[in-house]
Amino acid sequence: MLNQLTPEHEALRATTKRFIAEQVNPHVDQWEADEIFPAHQVFKGMGQLGLLGLDKPVEDGGAGLDYSYAAVFAEALADINCGGIPMATGVQTDMATPALAKHGSAALRAEFLAPAIAGDYVACLGVSEVGSGSDVASIKTKARKVDGDGGDYIINGGKMWTTNGTQADFCCVLANTSEGSGHKNKTLIIVPMKTPGVSVARKLKKVGMDSSDTAQLHFDDVRVPQRYRIGAEGMGFMYQMEQFQIERLWGALNCGAMAQRAIDHTITYTRERQAFGRSILDNQWVHYKLAELQTEVEALRSLAWRGVELVVKGEDATKLATMAKLKAGRTIREVTDGCLQFWGGMGYVMDSPISRMWRDGRLTSIGGGADEVMLQILCKFMGTYPNGR
Repeated sequence: MLNQLTPEHEALRATTKRFIAEQVNPHVDQWEADEIFPAHQVFKGMGQLGLLGLDKPVEDGGAGLDYSYAAVFAEALADINCGGIPMATGVQTDMATPALAKHGSAALRAEFLAPAIAGDYVACLGVSEVGSGSDVASIKTKARKVDGDGGDYIINGGKMWTTNGTQADFCCVLANTSEGSGHKNKTLIIVPMKTPGVSVARKLKKVGMDSSDTAQLHFDDVRVPQRYRIGAEGMGFMYQMEQFQIERLWGALNCGAMAQRAIDHTITYTRERQAFGRSILDNQWVHYKLAELQTEVEALRSLAWRGVELVVKGEDATKLATMAKLKAGRTIREVTDGCLQFWGGMGYVMDSPISRMWRDGRLTSIGGGADEVMLQILCKFMGTYPNGR
């Protein structure tokens, strides 16, 4: 797939990097210190360039391109000098809207997807809960129908670790709409954040991803019409698994590019830094270790792009996306930690680029499904998971 990228793909990459250099990176340090970035402002700029709907339907304002273009965009976002803004953008494009684009009604897409593509609306995803992180089937949030009054949904519960949660205009919420199997009783519902009963319980302070606002949300008798349901009732778990497939590929692609930047920064820094009469890079251990890390990054990118190829072909990429997500979390940890060591004391100060990558990259092994869940999924594919045959 990498060998099939066209001049159009590279033009997209160049456009994205130019926007980042001019409109984002000059402000990143301040947004990191503020622990929030102006999502509406940044997304509007991206939307005007057509970057937020690359693989979304033309009738909703998207470009109607195949997923390889979205994959290039995911990689290019790693040029941003932090992880929080790329992640927030990924939520907008590849985590909170794929099910809406694929299964939502034309009216629902027009009301929510089109303004998200334009950058007028900020989206967030409401899946994880306190006590129900990677275990999606165990969520407690409920949506019941009001009998004899239009059949609206009344939603009660809450969501945790919601990226964009304090700024979002709407949330793609996974809720239980019936009793029974945790895989068959869930529905995805669009909830406008200004609906009465929706509240931000708190903005979470995190180890990294500082510029990305992350919220705990509460839903207290939140009433929304049935027309805000995405697709069929009871299919929410399956739709969310489809969204996870894209989310995990996005994470692998972005992490691969971030890891490459970590290596590139470290080569430059260690070439210039002197110790004991020569550059740090001239030590065999340093340049050999960087060569090992470069090999791991290339392996990650190849795995992720194999997954992209399956998505482009319309085939199931769950297995490769899971492998890529697992590999991404471990690779970004190994690369940033290994590189930070070669920066010495400068690697341990807050304003060092490598320390920010080190902090931000740590989330990859947790968010979107922890490493252990990725291993469980892969063992099921292999037929080795107990009771999972």
